[in-house]
Amino acid sequence: MTATADAEAAANELTPLADYLGSVLRRLRALPPLDLDLTQAYGNVLAEDVVAPHSFPAFDQAAVDGYAARWEDIAGGGRGVGYVPAQAGSPGGRAVRLNVVGDLGAASWRPVRLTPGACFSVAAGAPLPIGADVVVPVEWTDQGMAAVEIHRAPKRGYGVRKAGEELPAGTPLARAGTYVSPALVAVLAATGIGHVVVRPSPRVVIVATGDELVEVGRGSQPGQVVDVNSHALTAAAAEVGALAYRVGICDDDPEGLRGLLEDQTLRADLIITTGGTGMGPGDMVRRILSRREGSRAGPVTFTEVALYPGTALGFGTVGPEEVPVVCLPGEPAAALIGFEVLARPAINLLAGAEPVFRPSVRAHLLETISSPAGLREFRPAHVAERRGGGYTVQPLRGGPLTLSGLAEANGLMVLGERVTTAAAGSTVDVLLLDRRR
Repeated sequence: MTATADAEAAANELTPLADYLGSVLRRLRALPPLDLDLTQAYGNVLAEDVVAPHSFPAFDQAAVDGYAARWEDIAGGGRGVGYVPAQAGSPGGRAVRLNVVGDLGAASWRPVRLTPGACFSVAAGAPLPIGADVVVPVEWTDQGMAAVEIHRAPKRGYGVRKAGEELPAGTPLARAGTYVSPALVAVLAATGIGHVVVRPSPRVVIVATGDELVEVGRGSQPGQVVDVNSHALTAAAAEVGALAYRVGICDDDPEGLRGLLEDQTLRADLIITTGGTGMGPGDMVRRILSRREGSRAGPVTFTEVALYPGTALGFGTVGPEEVPVVCLPGEPAAALIGFEVLARPAINLLAGAEPVFRPSVRAHLLETISSPAGLREFRPAHVAERRGGGYTVQPLRGGPLTLSGLAEANGLMVLGERVTTAAAGSTVDVLLLDRRR
């Protein structure tokens, strides 16, 4: 048997990634809805459709600073106080003079009526006088106080925002599953909404395990490994929108691990562990969490998945509350890739967000690369838009196990289980990373 055939035979014993993700995500449900004040809703996902209870604008109002008038009084044949020589472009080549009978600001509330030959000085946002159908901008006038000369006639309706012009009452504003953005907060507030029902942001606890781990801030020594994962995964969970809590390092102590996880179930909607998912003598997470003890919920199932890097993943529940737990490998790059393919969709599902997966594009590969047989590989890459349309993708040096490549990448190139060589010029799938640059 050749080495390639041996690799393919071993890969055939692995669970396809799509099958594994489907089995995991079907076990999760979005968190119960919560009624929140509008100022606290940003970053959450709506749990129900929202309809405008009131119109926006709520009343006819001035859109610009100027003079609210009747259009027929300034259109060349009205009943203005009189005509005076005007700039070119005004009706009939003459300016119209109107009496200014009052001032209206945004806080004005008493209804007033406009009579022929008169106008009101208005500020943007002020309610329009009854009978007014145009607002002449200040710069088109002599800015008079008792009487004003209008040098240029706008079209009927200029400078006016009619009640309900943008959003009539009853307009659907957003559907369940919509992310509450700052702009959506503005729309909700403008139509009179003060509270919304949302899915709360999942509380995610991150635990790194291993006797070899030491805190950041120093270099590694023989027998020591700096804890990269708990910091990186806490940042990754926060990027998704979770309330992320880094617990820190847990030694490979069975009782200590059990006690820590039981304590964290009281404040977590999801627990992520990293390290100890293999089958070696020091892989304590797998040995402890794969057992069912007494009446405790569980066990956590560890599966060899056709994924590169990192094939061993765990999923299940812990504690009487049956809090979901995701177990990722200890190798930092494999942990980050595992987060992308498993933990990130799980967080989005708990949050009620759609879609749960990152967006992807098809891109032309700029360089020929090889990939392990039988494994779905996620490789850091740089994706760019082509001038004539479409995308190109450049694999980053070092392959999927390099942290520097992951830090530079704006995409993850996906190579399927049957791909052993992808030629330059071929088309591949690329997940787009939405990291801020």
